[in-house]
Amino acid sequence: MLRVSGLITTLASDPPVSGAIGGNMYFKAVSRAFGALSVLTLSAIAAPVFAQDSEAEELAARFGARPSVLDISLSPSGNKIAYISSDNATTELLYVVDLTSNPEPQLITSLDDANAELTSCNWANDVWLVCNVLGMSVVDGQTPIYISRLLSVATDGSKPNLLTSRDSTRARGIQQNGGRVLALDVEGEENRILVTRQFLEGTALGTRLGNADPGLGVEMIDVTKNRRRTVEKPDEEASRYVADENGEIRVKVRSLMDTRGQLAGEYRYFYRKPDSDKWEPFAEDLSSFRPVNVSAKDNIAYGYMRKDGVWALYGVPLDGTGEVKEVAARGDVDADGLLTIGRKQRAVGVSWATEKRQVEYFDSDLAKLARGLQNALPGKPLISIIDASADENTLLIVASSDVDPGMTYLLERDTKALSPLLPLRDPLVERQMAPMKPINFSAADGTEIPGYLTLPLGADGPVPAIVLPHGGPGSRDYWGFDWMVQFFAARGYAVLQPNFRGSAGYGEAWFGRNGFKAWDVAIGDVNDAGRWLVKEGIANPDRMGIVGWSYGGYAALQSQVVDPDLYKSVVAIAPVTDLRLTIEEARDYTNFQVTREFIGEGPHLKEGSPANFAERFKAPVLLFHGTLDMNVGYLQSRRMEDRLQDAGHPVKYVEYEGFDHFLDHGQVRGNMLLAIDNFLTEHLGE
Repeated sequence: MLRVSGLITTLASDPPVSGAIGGNMYFKAVSRAFGALSVLTLSAIAAPVFAQDSEAEELAARFGARPSVLDISLSPSGNKIAYISSDNATTELLYVVDLTSNPEPQLITSLDDANAELTSCNWANDVWLVCNVLGMSVVDGQTPIYISRLLSVATDGSKPNLLTSRDSTRARGIQQNGGRVLALDVEGEENRILVTRQFLEGTALGTRLGNADPGLGVEMIDVTKNRRRTVEKPDEEASRYVADENGEIRVKVRSLMDTRGQLAGEYRYFYRKPDSDKWEPFAEDLSSFRPVNVSAKDNIAYGYMRKDGVWALYGVPLDGTGEVKEVAARGDVDADGLLTIGRKQRAVGVSWATEKRQVEYFDSDLAKLARGLQNALPGKPLISIIDASADENTLLIVASSDVDPGMTYLLERDTKALSPLLPLRDPLVERQMAPMKPINFSAADGTEIPGYLTLPLGADGPVPAIVLPHGGPGSRDYWGFDWMVQFFAARGYAVLQPNFRGSAGYGEAWFGRNGFKAWDVAIGDVNDAGRWLVKEGIANPDRMGIVGWSYGGYAALQSQVVDPDLYKSVVAIAPVTDLRLTIEEARDYTNFQVTREFIGEGPHLKEGSPANFAERFKAPVLLFHGTLDMNVGYLQSRRMEDRLQDAGHPVKYVEYEGFDHFLDHGQVRGNMLLAIDNFLTEHLGE
């Protein structure tokens, strides 16, 4: 049977990884201040078309629209920026702006494939960009998979080149992994970058056409000539490599497989000493260490380990001593992001999310800069330093908050010149948003559950309300802008987002046995969120519904099984409805065993599956699902629809042909928001 790589992101609960500053909140990006130019013109961007038939249609179109800026980056000199926008549908558009001469965005290339998306671009040098494409395909006529590819694109408009190596027609298997950039700068190697490569086994073994060493390796590629050479031989169990700031590969992660080619859920970590080609395992007492970044200057690997059940950031010298140094830790929440800056990914801080995002900088100058910007900009927004020019003098800043989707700014550190660039969501510029307030409510057993409450502007007395549980369960909600929350608030609903037990980010004890094995605890907290809204006089009990996506959709449906009188309408987007089916859906993927272990065996498989209890439902149900969903198969929603219909219960199901779990299409999301609004108005209206 064919086994293909699979990752059910809604189920995973892994330690965080490193990224550009603010990477967990936004995307990798960089930029530069430039003379008198203040805000880049958006005239080159295809603006979404908004229906004007009603306020609901217009709001659904605006809030459902794809972000105006999907990704943004800066050339090493700081003289050019590149950013990705879209036509609000399936076409991504790559623009370049020359900050020294012509501030008008120039369209470099576009991708109009409905099953592929241009996700990010980074500068290899001042002429060439390296871009990532994520696509979807179907193998064996039934199994959807993700496929990634790397492209090189020149700013002179030359035809893009495929950087992902082309495997022989004799190769066995499918090249899903098109490579990941490990280093944009390699010491002593001009115009060359380091990229991972998935080597496939060849069928003509023993000949020059064969390859007996499949696995993940590393190539050095000259982006100007598309020439390559292997610098790290493939390892069949390798899943990740980490390079230092000089472009030396210093860490390797192996994901162990069983004899059937399935992931075992176990990892091994290896490192190299300076100027050595030998891989050495981390000491046994570092078996739980998760390295994510390497500093050659300090000869240290940064990574995560549990401290009293909570993820903390540590540093381990790569000298064989096994010495561990605690870098940053809290007792209440996980460290959720190592912040790095610039092309060399210099580690400069760590972030946590308590009630709001907090950053502890290792770099005192950046800490002072971030505080100054927060105090200087209106509303004291969250400040994310997304990236930097090669000399780190020029920074791209994203300032955002619960009532601001985000604005990019260009900062010159030497002159302290700050210039606004592009709003992240142009259709929502200058629209007044509803504030999001951190709250706590008591569960039935007295446990205090954290969450976020957003009230519609001008709310007075009990109002219609929505409980909005997050996906996952290995996830959590954060304070900040949320397009669905703000749409519902604009339509007059109070919205409560509970970080129920089973949520990630609060340590092992809070995550517990996870929200499937301990579904009764998680769903109990979700229902207690609704009861709290009524008790506090916020919600009208006859006008309260529940809406959720992925695990949140599961929680919305299962809430009816537990207390069918609480919510008067249920909306579930891409929901899990049958736990046994969820396990079976992973059978053709390499993470089958991991998924089966995560969900577990026992009575909860039946008791925790809402499709088994359709007869208990009292509230009408609205379902949405994409047919290429690789996280939760669309048959889950079809099964729920069938069971509810068999029970004579009102249900509506909207299926989006050819879309995945995220429904990342402005018109689709606008359509979905409008359908939800009509459904809620019908069942929660006065």
